[in-house]
Amino acid sequence: YTSGEQANGRHLIDVHDHLRAELARLRDLTGQVAAGALDPGTARSHISTMTMRQNNWTLGAYCESYCRLVTMHHSTEDAMLFPHLRRVEPGLAPVLDRLREEHQAIHKVLERVDRALVAFVTDPAGLDELREAVDLLTDGLLSHLSYEERELVEPLARHGV
Repeated sequence: YTSGEQANGRHLIDVHDHLRAELARLRDLTGQVAAGALDPGTARSHISTMTMRQNNWTLGAYCESYCRLVTMHHSTEDAMLFPHLRRVEPGLAPVLDRLREEHQAIHKVLERVDRALVAFVTDPAGLDELREAVDLLTDGLLSHLSYEERELVEPLARHGV
């Protein structure tokens, strides 16, 4: 494929890499707070410098922005990218159906993380729940992003967006 054709898949990977980096940052900050190496106030300060920052933040509101970013990315794929690929390459239908289902499942996990973060800010005893939710998000999202890249990078090079 030409460099121009490859750019479509590269863009998808770049967006996914950004999501991975922000997720890693969330995991790191959560781990530091859990270990007592970072107080929640300092974690809030670090989180406010992350690239996904959209409004005034607290640790509990972090997921609001992250959730919005992931949801926006998935909504764009569902509304624009997937219908295009479905038209130009009907054989991708099972892959696209799976990805859409994964988007819905990830959205539910994002809601769980959001609830756990809000609960943790009001009651530090909720740290285990927060860690479990972030672990589940990590497993699900990283698996989804890898599968999506594996299945869609080449079709994007063939058909564009």
